[in-house]
Amino acid sequence: MTEHTGRPKYLQVADELRRAIRAGSYPVGSELPSTSQLTRTFEVSTTVVRAAVRELRQEGVVQGQPGKAVYVTAEPGETPDDTDRSDLAVRLRELEDRTSTALAALEARVTELEGRTSRP
Repeated sequence: MTEHTGRPKYLQVADELRRAIRAGSYPVGSELPSTSQLTRTFEVSTTVVRAAVRELRQEGVVQGQPGKAVYVTAEPGETPDDTDRSDLAVRLRELEDRTSTALAALEARVTELEGRTSRP
């Protein structure tokens, strides 16, 4: 992996693994390649691979078995986290709207106050 996209490498690796899972290269129930195999495949460090797998684990796409392997447990996009993220996106948009409204009101008040103080 030699792309310089400005995105962290672990996210690029996680994206590639998601694509491979969706494409059926690693179906639900199968093992992901070992960390050392993934480091060679993606030409990245062990730290990057572990962070990518951790990302997939947090999404509920894979689950590790200590001392064994990391198994695919769900297709990307089928996890409950997607709903949580969607809800979070809605809440963030609402917060942005409220913040913009409050900022506009504050700017109007400042402009009014500045007008009062600049009068002779």
